[in-house]
Amino acid sequence: MNNAERNKLAMKKFMACINTNDKILAEELIAPEAEFASLISDEKLYGGAGYLSVVDFMRRSFSDIRWEIVDMAAEGDKVAVSWICSGTHDGNFMGIAPTGKKFSFSAMNFYYFNADGKIINDVAAKGLIGLFEALGLLKSPQI
Repeated sequence: MNNAERNKLAMKKFMACINTNDKILAEELIAPEAEFASLISDEKLYGGAGYLSVVDFMRRSFSDIRWEIVDMAAEGDKVAVSWICSGTHDGNFMGIAPTGKKFSFSAMNFYYFNADGKIINDVAAKGLIGLFEALGLLKSPQI
């Protein structure tokens, strides 16, 4: 199995990890030195525990949140993943009281892997969010 195939299999496990908040899988799949920027913290987050802290934050606002891989492409040390994220707004989210509204949106992320097959970086494609950040309408994490 080549690295691209190995990394695609890792992404399927990663989907299970974030949907179940599995700390053991997070440590298996994410390098401890992996650094993540997030809207929930001005500090950088590291490793599996850092990544899952973002998942925990989302679960407090959307208890049934779920990520599903729609498509992915891999080459060498990177995998591009098209996701569908869905859930219900049933908890406070960044000062917004629960609305009970269901949501579903698509997202695109690029994951980078080290030689050991662990995730070392996750870069989200911003789309219109980039415009909102440029206009000062949305806080951008410092990378």
